[in-house]
Amino acid sequence: MTARLRPDAVLIQAVIAGALSFAHLHDLAAAAGQDGWKAWAYPVSVDLLLVAAWRRMRTDAENRDAWLWFAIALVASLGANVATAGLLDLNNVPAWLRILVAGWPALAFLGGTLLAHAPAPPVPGPSQDPEPVAAEEFEAVADLTVERASEPVPELPPAEPEPPAVAPALDPPMPAIPVPPALLDHARKIADAHRAQTGTAMDAATLRSRLGVSEALADSITLALA
Repeated sequence: MTARLRPDAVLIQAVIAGALSFAHLHDLAAAAGQDGWKAWAYPVSVDLLLVAAWRRMRTDAENRDAWLWFAIALVASLGANVATAGLLDLNNVPAWLRILVAGWPALAFLGGTLLAHAPAPPVPGPSQDPEPVAAEEFEAVADLTVERASEPVPELPPAEPEPPAVAPALDPPMPAIPVPPALLDHARKIADAHRAQTGTAMDAATLRSRLGVSEALADSITLALA
């Protein structure tokens, strides 16, 4: 199946603009004294420099030289279009314009050479990973075994029997403090009331706080009430 050619408005417009610009550059070069094939070479030189600068700008947008030569080629193309639009007498071209037209080949050659041999921007490459270690090296390390000669173990002397443990002596019981009968009766009433309220016997700490006596006397009263 053959692909059908579809008309593209942008492409048609580019062809028309290129043809007109080509003709204007030819007419200006011919009027400046460049006759024959030389007049046809000037439009090609200007357009090639314009395309070369544009391509360099696409690959390296921060290249100032590419922008400079693009501006020079664009001024040359636009200048020829404007000059041939009736603003310049092509039958009487000024001397400075003849000088510019005659010096254009050297200028275009210089710009094209600089653009063609300009260093390209460095392309970030993949990060350098460490070289993988061959699997054979791992296997060689795994197969390596170290054998050590067995050394005689020195004989230890027999352990001495430990002395039997002696139970620590208990502290002698503290002698009970005599409790006055009146205080004992009062303490018994308080203990009975506490048992009736809580259902449990009153401990020595609670009895001590209720009676305001010493700890030893509270213990003696508790023993007496038990």
